[in-house]
Amino acid sequence: MPHLNHTPSSQLETQILSSARCLFAQKGYDHTTTRDLATAAGVAEATLFRHFANKKAILVAIVIEGWVEILTDLLTELSSISNYKSVAQLLHRRMINLHENADIIRICFLEAQFHPELRDRIQSEIINKMIDVTEAFFETAIQKGVYRPMNPKIVAQVFLGMFTIAGFSYNTFLEPNASPQEMKEMAEGLADIFLNGMLAKE
Repeated sequence: MPHLNHTPSSQLETQILSSARCLFAQKGYDHTTTRDLATAAGVAEATLFRHFANKKAILVAIVIEGWVEILTDLLTELSSISNYKSVAQLLHRRMINLHENADIIRICFLEAQFHPELRDRIQSEIINKMIDVTEAFFETAIQKGVYRPMNPKIVAQVFLGMFTIAGFSYNTFLEPNASPQEMKEMAEGLADIFLNGMLAKE
């Protein structure tokens, strides 16, 4: 697991991060004040700063923690695949899970775009780790002859791109009131393209 400079060390820190997570998702980082954060967490601003250096430190802690959760979930899913064609089920479960945790996904993907130092840290500590682990997974599959010989790193990057789309598709690629069947079809479609490509077989 990636090394983190800060993880919640007390129930109070967890409470602060939980409250901040909701506020950042609802109002955005820039429109949330430290007074808002303190009020939502039920603490004084001075208490807030005893645990976190500033508002940016709270955002960093939330995003890094959120990405670690995403990585952990992905690794759990990969390790539980009974056969390599179970990609559709994996994407379907990820789609449901990420939708149920929309707040942290919104913060992790959107806020990081506006903070270069945070984006760089996510890339170095989390994304590269996700690519490495996923690459190893597909490299094993290629060696077993499940997939044709390809660059496993490129396969991993394509897969993680689909993984990201699956997380957002409930709100972006699908209608807001999409049925479970439509969500399942989206996951199966992504998996079909990943496994079989687009060209018609001769």
